This record gives sequence, C-alpha cells and structure tokens, in this order.
Amino acid sequence: MAKRLSFLVTRSLSGRAAAHRAMARAALFSDYSLRVRYRRYRCHMEKARALDAKVASFTLSATVQEVRS
Repeated sequence: MAKRLSFLVTRSLSGRAAAHRAMARAALFSDYSLRVRYRRYRCHMEKARALDAKVASFTLSATVQEVRS
C-alpha cells in the first residue's frame, strides 16, 4: 500500500512540476512587458524546481524504506 501511495504522490508532484514548466514557457510568449513576462517565468520555474526537489527527496526516502524492509 505504501509503495502505491508513494507512486501516486510522486506522479502528482511531477505533473504539477510539468504544469509549472508549461506555464513558465507560456509566460514568455504572453502579451505583457518583458519585465512581467520574465517575472512570471522565474516564479513558475522556481515552483517547478521546488516540486522536482520534493519528488527527488520523496523517491529517495521511499527507496531507503524499501531497502530496510
């Protein structure tokens, strides 16, 4: 059960990170000033990197728990 739950959580976080990367790319091509576009891009990329870091740490902790079992 824990293995399935960890897969669902990492999949959800990965999907959210991918969505933020897509929003970052879309921000670059929006019809706003360069300053606004770049600020939105940076904000979404920061969120995507944070989610990717969560996925990596969660995956690592799940792997360690599997090895201990």
